[in-house]
Amino acid sequence: MRNFAFMNQRELFLQHVAQTSDAPLALEIVRAAGCKMWDRDGKEYIDVISGISVCNVGHCHPRVVKAIKDQVDQYMHIMVYGELIESPQVQYASRLASLLPASLDAVYFTSSGSEATEGAMKLAKRLTGRTNMVAFNDSYHGSTQGALSVMGSEYWRNAYRPLIPGVKHVHHNQMESLDAIDAHTACVIAEVIQAERGVMSPSIDWMKALRQRCNETGTLLVLDEIQTGFGRTGSMFAFEQFDIVPDILLLGKALGGGMPLGAFVASKQMMDSFTLNPVLGHITTFGGHPVCCAAGLAALELLVDEKLISQVKKNELLFAELLHHPMIKGFRSAGLLMAIDFGTWDLNKKIIDRCIAKGVFTDWFLFASHCMRLAPPLIITEEETRTACSIILACCDDEQAAC
Repeated sequence: MRNFAFMNQRELFLQHVAQTSDAPLALEIVRAAGCKMWDRDGKEYIDVISGISVCNVGHCHPRVVKAIKDQVDQYMHIMVYGELIESPQVQYASRLASLLPASLDAVYFTSSGSEATEGAMKLAKRLTGRTNMVAFNDSYHGSTQGALSVMGSEYWRNAYRPLIPGVKHVHHNQMESLDAIDAHTACVIAEVIQAERGVMSPSIDWMKALRQRCNETGTLLVLDEIQTGFGRTGSMFAFEQFDIVPDILLLGKALGGGMPLGAFVASKQMMDSFTLNPVLGHITTFGGHPVCCAAGLAALELLVDEKLISQVKKNELLFAELLHHPMIKGFRSAGLLMAIDFGTWDLNKKIIDRCIAKGVFTDWFLFASHCMRLAPPLIITEEETRTACSIILACCDDEQAAC
């Protein structure tokens, strides 16, 4: 038997926590607040990725923490989702519905964005009686078996075949791709902004044509706002900027205010198809956990009360103004979802490593490994923005000098 008393935290982490890469960062973070994190040695980091767009209102905001503590004092898990009237679920679903178009008035809470994707796929099949789906290359919708089937990258799909049949992948933001949608298509699943591709935004004309094609063929349009929702792109939801409404909306990440929570949203009439033939047509044990819903609702009210979304464009422009350097090949943004293009993976990784060493915590994109990810909390100040950008530029200088 191993003597764990002589192993430090890093050794225990590497030995007993399932690893997702052969070279994890392995920083031991002991505290986080606002836009900052601190490791066990007291080193401070400016977090410019928000836990991958999760902490839109920052880390451990007092209002969110209070909501969590208050709910813990009442109850935590009491029953699988959907059978008991749990106030945090009811209040949060009602508040979300008040901010969405009238056709999106029923929320099914899940534990993650991947599960939201799974639920939406089942709902689309149930409603249409069809089995085919259309998804897009370089799209990301989660890592579970169904979500992986609609992920737009063979690199990640190939090792886990066979996957769900009937999924066709086409190019995002190309008119000819819409021909793949026909009378046999149950749903189209699309990110509004292709985040993991390095922040690629479609044209308004293409998004409207996508909506129209779905209308013509009786296909449900599923829009993935898991990464872009809750003010990230400068509006509460990114689809609002394209003057269309999805049939099913996917939410996650910032939905829980830092706690694990996902959801898919549709009309009440659509969602009622899960109640019969079969009963319990979709079920989850921890989806809509009351503590997570309490945290998410507090974060949403904070987002609204403090008008954080109105600050997004100003901060986006400041990042764009500051981030100029000969090593930067391009800069793309959709609000405070931003990509710095360094041209190659090797250069990007070197600069990311330098940034982390100097106290700016960032990473890269799954389908754009040559791009640095920037997605800071929406509460980031001008001073924090300038500091983070100056460190990034200093790292570019250091790498340029080392070449």
